[in-house]
Amino acid sequence: MAKIVNLHAYRTKVVEKRTFGPWRKRFGESFSQITGLTDLSSQTLYFLAYPGEKNAVALYEFIMGALDFGTATKFYYLEKRNQMVVMEIHLFLADQIRFEMMRRLEWIDNFPSMRYTLLEMVKLFERIKALCNTYKPKLAKSHPDFASYSKLTSADQEVFIRRMLPEALDTYKVQIEL
Repeated sequence: MAKIVNLHAYRTKVVEKRTFGPWRKRFGESFSQITGLTDLSSQTLYFLAYPGEKNAVALYEFIMGALDFGTATKFYYLEKRNQMVVMEIHLFLADQIRFEMMRRLEWIDNFPSMRYTLLEMVKLFERIKALCNTYKPKLAKSHPDFASYSKLTSADQEVFIRRMLPEALDTYKVQIEL
């Protein structure tokens, strides 16, 4: 008897394996096409939020897998145009991951990208980035520095939040080690 293959399910599994396979090995966790920022474990989120080469390689693994560009080790062999695409998406994802960390600390309120899956953020990068540039994260009213923050211009508010990153990393690390 012939075996019926669900083509959509097969393609989904192929994309998930290509995209999340390296992360499953690296983090020892499950990921799927519906994994979003809010689904990441605290340890994985911290690893991806922490600036550095290991973080970049992990994000390149994911991005290059999602775009079917090969493994992260092939980054330097990509056409310059594709390298730029990977780097732009990397910077965008790194920001969104850090915003998620600050959201978990209750330092910022919701932000647009948290309603998308990680795969959507790569595949629909231009559209989601434009949305995120329009609706920036806002400092939570419960944050002790909210009064100072609220007096700033929109551009300065964005800088204010970005300057909180080192403190957020330290605070989050302490929080997840408890």
